[in-house]
Amino acid sequence: MKGAGAMRLQTKLILLLCSLLAFVTVSLGGIFYVVITTLLDKQIGARALTVAETIAIMPEIRDAFNDPDPSARIQPIAESARAKTGAQYIVIGNREGIRYAHPIPGRIGGRMVGGDNGPVLEGRSIISRATGSMGPSLRGKAPIFDKDGAVIGIVSVGFLTDEIDVIADAYQTEVLTVSCIALIIGAIGSVLIARSVRRSIHGLEPKEIGELYTEKKAILESIREGVIAIDQEGRVTLANRYANRLMHIPDSESVIGRHIEELIPNTGLMEVVRTGMPQSDRELVIGDQEVIANRVPIRDFHDRVTGAVSSFRSKSELYRLAEELSQVKRFAESLRAQTHEFSNKLYVISGLIQLESYQEAIDLISKEADVHQNLIHFIMREIPDPVIGGLIIGKYNHASELRIAFRLDEESSFRDIPAHVDRAHLVTIIGNLVDNAMDAALERHPDQEGEVALFLTDLGEDLIIECEDNGAGISDDLGDSIFRSGFSTKQGEHRGIGLSLVEHAVRKLNGYITYDRSPMGGAHFTAAIPKRKNAAPKEHESHDESGH
Repeated sequence: MKGAGAMRLQTKLILLLCSLLAFVTVSLGGIFYVVITTLLDKQIGARALTVAETIAIMPEIRDAFNDPDPSARIQPIAESARAKTGAQYIVIGNREGIRYAHPIPGRIGGRMVGGDNGPVLEGRSIISRATGSMGPSLRGKAPIFDKDGAVIGIVSVGFLTDEIDVIADAYQTEVLTVSCIALIIGAIGSVLIARSVRRSIHGLEPKEIGELYTEKKAILESIREGVIAIDQEGRVTLANRYANRLMHIPDSESVIGRHIEELIPNTGLMEVVRTGMPQSDRELVIGDQEVIANRVPIRDFHDRVTGAVSSFRSKSELYRLAEELSQVKRFAESLRAQTHEFSNKLYVISGLIQLESYQEAIDLISKEADVHQNLIHFIMREIPDPVIGGLIIGKYNHASELRIAFRLDEESSFRDIPAHVDRAHLVTIIGNLVDNAMDAALERHPDQEGEVALFLTDLGEDLIIECEDNGAGISDDLGDSIFRSGFSTKQGEHRGIGLSLVEHAVRKLNGYITYDRSPMGGAHFTAAIPKRKNAAPKEHESHDESGH
């Protein structure tokens, strides 16, 4: 929230730009005026000196000094030259400073004033500022030499200071006019620039921008996904710590400014920049990890692509989440199925008691107790792991509800499960294989009893999991595409996940999975998981010729 007394950024920019422009304009105007007046003085002084030297070398002027009345010949020549050159006065005098020519005839015969004749009498031409009989002036003075080279007189050509100031004032007015126009244009430009800056930062103040940056950084570091942004050239402009971790880059090392292809070859971000089309749920390998990436273009106010941003997460984490969700779903379904199944049987028992068919009620109770007790005792003995045992009991109850004959092979044994084997992966493999088998059996025999068989063994060096059904089986032309995420031969949404999870879990345990035709008529899946820790992944075995 903006403070009540705080000055807005737009106002600050306008004031700063206008102040800077005013300072520069006034400074340049002053310098320009000084330069012009200096050049004007030099130009007028040089002009006065040129006129004076020209008159001084005129033979008529030199010869007139020998006349009884030099003024009679010199005065007309001086006035004619003054009229042609625009000088305010041309004064010519002898060595003693007695005037022979002057713009005011009454002053002819008087002494030249100003006190600057000394250097001229020495034979030098000068430019000086002095106050003469007509007032302050800028004048050029040149000596008049006789035939022997002796100084016999002085020519003084002057331009009054007042007249020079009039010319300088005209330049000053022009400088002020131009400066004012520049200030007005600059002020308008400052307002436009300030507004443009305000639009580009969405009207935010510097404090708000700082707070947003801090929040953005905290948000990026808090999410459990890698985030990388690039510009049009492919240079990285943003990367959070999770992205650095996936790329095996230390937190102390910055990747800002580096090209994205240098960090993640074949990233696909440059394609998004070129096409402007987003990409969703694309698989990508970063270092030694498989990730799922989403990429979207970054656009400016004119809808032009200025870069792209990608978020990605480790595929193993996504699978882990999917596995956990799948387990919760299976446990919930198992509990629901068990509740529903026992509710039905309790209704039957209640009805038999009401009909006073006590023996039939006792027989039904005994039968159900024996079946469940035998199954539970078998599982407790041969499959002592409570997670896997509970899963199988839940699947048995769910199959009973669906009127599917679920059979656990009596030769099964799963007592020797190494501690390093992740039980969650085993649950994923068994649960999804049984679920797929029940779906297949139910789809092919909707009005009849489907069959599903499960066999588990820990004999030898591997844990073996076999599951088969009497469904329709798997078409020969599908191949290993059935393990691809999203692939399914069944109708409906959210399909094609189970076998993908199974294949991923088997691969994480360094095992392999195969399938062929079951003697029951449907599919027969076999998963083999090595019991030895850090065992090399086994090669995928070929299927029967009659299978898939």
